[in-house]
Amino acid sequence: MHRPRWQYEVRKLGSVAQDLPDWRCDVPVWHMTSDIDHRLLALLRQDGRQTVSRLAQSLGVARATVRARMAALKRSGEVLGFTVLLRADTSHAPVRGVMMVEVEGRAADRAIDTLRGFPEVSAIHTTNGKWDLLLEIGAESLAALDSVLRRIRLIQGITGSETNLLLASPYVTTPRRTA
Repeated sequence: MHRPRWQYEVRKLGSVAQDLPDWRCDVPVWHMTSDIDHRLLALLRQDGRQTVSRLAQSLGVARATVRARMAALKRSGEVLGFTVLLRADTSHAPVRGVMMVEVEGRAADRAIDTLRGFPEVSAIHTTNGKWDLLLEIGAESLAALDSVLRRIRLIQGITGSETNLLLASPYVTTPRRTA
C-alpha cells in the first residue's frame, strides 16, 4: 500500500508515532501540521529573513529540525514560497478602507466586472449576510477616497454601501497587492 510522504515522516518522529495503524487520510496537509510547524510559520510571518539558528533557538529545537520542517512544509505545498514586502506594498494608498456593498438581484457579476476596472479597488470579496460584496479600497487622500466611493455608488445595480476606514494595521500576514 502506498502511503503519503507525511506518514513516513511522522513514523520517524518517535515510538508513539510508530504504533499508528496503517491508514490513509485525505485530510489537507494544513490539518496535519504540528505545533512546531504552526510556531515556525508564525515566526516566518513576522520576519521571513530570520536565520535557521534564530528560528531553532526561538522554537527550542535543533537547526536540523527547523530545516527539515521547512523542507517538509515546502514539499507538502503548505509553504508556496517566500517573498519580500516592499514599502510600496504598504504605502501606495495611505488612506485605506473596507466598503461593504449591497447589490440588487443578479447584478453582482456586472458590478464585479465594473469594479475590476477601478485601480483604487485592491480586492473584491463576495460574502453572505446583508452585504453582497466586500471591497478593499485605497486612495492618496480622503478627498480622493470620497471620489472613489461616489463613483462606486453610481454603478448600476449597487443599492447600498457602508465604508469603514482602516486606521492602523498592527498585524498583517500577507502583503497587499497594488496591481
